[in-house]
Amino acid sequence: MSPSPVPVGVIGLGDIARKAYLPVLCALPGLVPHLMTRSRDTVDRIGDAYRVPDRHTTLDGLIEAGVRAAFVHAPTERHHGIVTRLLDAGVDVFVDKPLSYSLAESRELVALARERGRCLAVGFNRRFAPAYVAALEHPRDLVLLQKDRRDDAGDVRTVVLDDFIHLVDTLRMLAPATADDVRVRGSVVDGRLHHVVLDLDGPGFTGTAVMNRLGGTADEVLQTAGANSRREVVNLTRVVENGVPQRTDDWASTGRRRGFEAMCEHFLDAVRSGRRLDAGDALATHELCERIIAELSEGTA
Repeated sequence: MSPSPVPVGVIGLGDIARKAYLPVLCALPGLVPHLMTRSRDTVDRIGDAYRVPDRHTTLDGLIEAGVRAAFVHAPTERHHGIVTRLLDAGVDVFVDKPLSYSLAESRELVALARERGRCLAVGFNRRFAPAYVAALEHPRDLVLLQKDRRDDAGDVRTVVLDDFIHLVDTLRMLAPATADDVRVRGSVVDGRLHHVVLDLDGPGFTGTAVMNRLGGTADEVLQTAGANSRREVVNLTRVVENGVPQRTDDWASTGRRRGFEAMCEHFLDAVRSGRRLDAGDALATHELCERIIAELSEGTA
């Protein structure tokens, strides 16, 4: 006998939900998606496009429908209130990064999930992108990770927590536990972040993450090196090892290659099995981001 379908809420139907999550969730077997946004026109338009009949315009209505888990893609300013309400209702939660723009609120959410015995997962898709996961099996005495933006200087806190946080988390994933020497550098002009550099160092390891908000491109490049070998990943998908381009599965979906499928499956497997996912490691990334923000804002970087 096959297991009962799992009712899963999708809260917030903006760009990231439509591009990255709904194509995955609506294709996975054994799920009953429930869409929720405050606009009736929007929820009906997206519901029609994905042939999802269960639609809601209030969080209470979604919870009363009996969802066991929820994906939260609402604006970051609303994360704390929405995630708190879901955890208090006994719903397992997956939430886009960052948990909150406030470190205190992020800590509250992690503590509440532990108190309620619920899953709390944060959307760091690079931890599941196959080309990045494979880097863990290659020498990485030196790691260089750079992501650029075109003419997109912005508020320090917003840029670090909305975007640079991905690089911070990836560098933490690739670094050994002994890499605890942290250095932050950057350029802030009239309150707007132009570029930021994070160095993590430890015995036998040096890692650097760079974001240039005025870089003229929107590319991301990961380089790992050591033991007379070098590996490069461009935009999470194209791999070159020792100068030789590697074959990739051209038929794999964008969601699979960028880690969204495996990330969603990891969370949903935990929901089905009753295994609790803890967001403590994601919180450590938020805490490091808070240090970066402080040093950039105080002009000590």
